[in-house]
Amino acid sequence: MSNEFTLSTGGYTAVVTARAAALRVLQFEGRDLVVPFPEGGPIPDYRGVIAAPWPNRIADGTYSFDGDEHQVPLNEPERATALHGLAFPLDWVLKESDAGSLTLSCTVGPTAGYPFVLELSARFTLDDAGLHTSVTARNAADVAAPYGVCPHPYLVAGSSPLDEWVLEFAADSFLDVTPDRLLPVGVVGVEGHDFDFRTARRIGATEIDHAFTGIAFDGGLARLSLRDPAGTGVGMSWDESCPWLQVHTADKPAPVPSRLGLAVEPMTCPPDAFNSGTDLIRLEPGAQHTASWSMYAL
Repeated sequence: MSNEFTLSTGGYTAVVTARAAALRVLQFEGRDLVVPFPEGGPIPDYRGVIAAPWPNRIADGTYSFDGDEHQVPLNEPERATALHGLAFPLDWVLKESDAGSLTLSCTVGPTAGYPFVLELSARFTLDDAGLHTSVTARNAADVAAPYGVCPHPYLVAGSSPLDEWVLEFAADSFLDVTPDRLLPVGVVGVEGHDFDFRTARRIGATEIDHAFTGIAFDGGLARLSLRDPAGTGVGMSWDESCPWLQVHTADKPAPVPSRLGLAVEPMTCPPDAFNSGTDLIRLEPGAQHTASWSMYAL
């Protein structure tokens, strides 16, 4: 089985790995639009993975669904949470490919704490307008299943430091979280806050690892732009299947390289939705759900 797949067209090149269906490379005319990672090795910081069947965290790895209690493994032990779902350790299988697109699939479950069966399919299409991704989940079991999804790219605007990049996206509120475990506290308006990027401005020293909502969709799409003062940039758009957006400035303690890119994750539901139920997708037997997003050079 091939370990990765390459698409090239219109000045763009995308490389997707079989492991986690992760976007390892996205370039425009040789310029990185995402933080890449080396071929054949581990995927650092979940770069480019498809996070499913839940995005972000489940507190204590425990949740209740249809009256049954479940415990999924904790893979973020320092915060006692289950992070980014169950699909990222899996090798996805190539189902279709042509000159400008490819489709990878995997099956999630039944497994410890998730006694459901989802067939996941990720379609990547590259054209002159950038890379377009859609992820479809189909419930292949005879009981309803809880579900959520998001991508996990770290966007790169250009060669300047992240602090100098200019960020803009139309979200009027964010989910405040506990400082130690990053678990939800409540929704707060961005007005007058450091997290207000409804008008384009420098990120500066602001540290962000929060989910935003109250997102403005224009013609069915929301958009985020990230620009380097040197004149380059990267953009992302997503459809109304994702009313939440996780933004993370990738802060790391020294001596680990910090703030290498801006994680931008359109999410179908907020952190810990398996417990809160907020925007949690309930997939009935045989039902399916699709979420879509795009990335492109500016």
